[in-house]
Amino acid sequence: MSNRFFAAYTLSMAVFISGCSDGEPKVDGRWYTQSQVDNGKQLFLAQCANCHGASAEGTADWKKPLADGKYPPPPLDSTAHAWHHPLKGLKLTIQNGGIALGGSMPAFGDKLSEEGQSAVISFFQSKWPEEIYSAWVERGGLK
Repeated sequence: MSNRFFAAYTLSMAVFISGCSDGEPKVDGRWYTQSQVDNGKQLFLAQCANCHGASAEGTADWKKPLADGKYPPPPLDSTAHAWHHPLKGLKLTIQNGGIALGGSMPAFGDKLSEEGQSAVISFFQSKWPEEIYSAWVERGGLK
């Protein structure tokens, strides 16, 4: 086998393997993989952490309206109501934001691809304890 052939074969296999995330095991029986969580962390830190906190903890008084009547960004780490919303609803909130509903979250549909949106959700859901994640699934969260 020539060095040129071996190099081309090695490169093509690396590309093939890196593109096969379907074979990556899911995290603790959840819908996402560790690669999605890792990617989601980077995207979350870049796009969401300024408002929702680096660990998705939200703002301290997120239940108390601000002077303009709007509520501050809630936690996404399971200590608020994000787990009450199905995956589709979480994606719609990321895509469209909350301004049309009287909130202040901007839309990210033009900033995050569908894969990026899923990755961001996987990051903050990775902070949910099993009890909360299971309740989310039972509520129809995967719909």
